[in-house]
Amino acid sequence: MPEEILRPEDLTGISSEGMSLAVLGFPIGHSISPEIHNAALVEMAKSDPRFSKWSYRRIEVEAERLSEVLPILLKTGFRGLNLTIPHKVQALDLVVELSAEAKAIGAVNTLLASDDGWRGFNTDGYGLEQALREELEVDLEGAQVILLGAGGAARAAAAQCLLRGCRKLWIGNRSSNRLAELLAALPKVGDEVASVKAFAFDEASSVFADQSELVVINATSLGLRPEDPSPIDLSALPMGVKVYDMVYNPAETALLRQARDLGLRATNGLSMLVHQAARSLAIWTGTDVPVGAMFEAARKKLS
Repeated sequence: MPEEILRPEDLTGISSEGMSLAVLGFPIGHSISPEIHNAALVEMAKSDPRFSKWSYRRIEVEAERLSEVLPILLKTGFRGLNLTIPHKVQALDLVVELSAEAKAIGAVNTLLASDDGWRGFNTDGYGLEQALREELEVDLEGAQVILLGAGGAARAAAAQCLLRGCRKLWIGNRSSNRLAELLAALPKVGDEVASVKAFAFDEASSVFADQSELVVINATSLGLRPEDPSPIDLSALPMGVKVYDMVYNPAETALLRQARDLGLRATNGLSMLVHQAARSLAIWTGTDVPVGAMFEAARKKLS
């Protein structure tokens, strides 16, 4: 399977043999999406030979070149694309159709080729929902969620919570301006606006004193570096909270270490990564995909 990083100038002469998929971002070298998707395709080819000619690649594309590159990939015969930073919002204006989830989230992470252009989807919310259900036995319908962050990952999480009917959603962030922007966008998502409240991290002990059955979702970037502090002090929350940290590398963040020390049920973001990838692959192939093979490949790559 191809592992090299392609650049826009490499695309005009690229071979269209088989069925091509790719992830686009800048930078893109850190992405483990090719390993995850190609492992699934190898497994799928065992029962359906068609997939032996499918492959998934990395393409490094600057933000200002996305509008130039997408038509080239469509013309070259690419079947599907994943988009990561910095392309998820920009792509909204470059597709011919958006799924309901992509509209609600305000970002696109999956593109499907069609005769008249790219169709846009967002599988991040689905990935989070599946991860919470499988790893923490949390169903978003009726859930009480404490969401940390106000960037793109938090927007996807907040939208999914509202779309699925969570009972209460508290959102906290270090930047009050970004938090205000996120809160202003949420009324477009669903009818549960009254259940959404902002909170300050240093007021957590009083805000949540009388609450129970809470789930904390970290959608901040804190934890990506080993020296990063936890975004919130879990000891300020009622005992029994469940913790989901979207960060998956490193596998254990300061937030997850504290959760472990307090005896809380907690897990990292690897499951969200895999489930959003599986949903993308299902959109492109129109068939069930081997999620187990994708988990195995992800763990192997990160070990």
